[in-house]
Amino acid sequence: MSGMQSTITVLLVDDHEVVRGGYRRLLESTDDIEVIAEAGNGEEAYSLYLEHQPGVVVMDLSMPGIGGLDASRRILVRDREARILVFSVHENEVFLNRALDQGVLGYISKRSASRVMVEAVRQVAAGEPFIGQEMMPFLIKRKASADSQLVNGLSPREFEVFRLRAEGLSVNDIAQLLNVSPKTIGHHNTSLKQKLGAANDAELTRLAIRLGVITP
Repeated sequence: MSGMQSTITVLLVDDHEVVRGGYRRLLESTDDIEVIAEAGNGEEAYSLYLEHQPGVVVMDLSMPGIGGLDASRRILVRDREARILVFSVHENEVFLNRALDQGVLGYISKRSASRVMVEAVRQVAAGEPFIGQEMMPFLIKRKASADSQLVNGLSPREFEVFRLRAEGLSVNDIAQLLNVSPKTIGHHNTSLKQKLGAANDAELTRLAIRLGVITP
């Protein structure tokens, strides 16, 4: 990206010219965003991405030919660093999950796009995920299912230690309760933190609450 580093360049992809025109005006009413190219289908989006290397791709999903998901996948295969914001009429978990699994950073619905698009583009340009409010229930479900898969990886004893740690018991308390050495509980504690990807006790507790293992 040459010139002023602060300008966010955008490739806008939607099969309706009128829709593109509306979002182009919205994005360009800001000081820091410039739409440098527009595409009407997935194939075009892919080749324009390679040509322009935009900071952010704003990608519709339902288009003739290869759709937005497929176009996103192709772009991300070519460039893992590509920053893609999906805006779609699809407000369901199947589309959200597929998009996020591929490496798409943002997902907003067309219903709210005019309100949040500018903020979403800025956030995605900074490499931060942006998920629209209306997609949140699906995101929470997605997180929960990922979390429960993690928990399924715990042994019965590790799960027990997880639950008791989350309830605030110390390693020594648990050792006494389960009638084993604190050293053994310490090992379980380290192992379950690794398996759950929790850096500290606070994260363990948050995870336990989110999963309903303990009630706050």
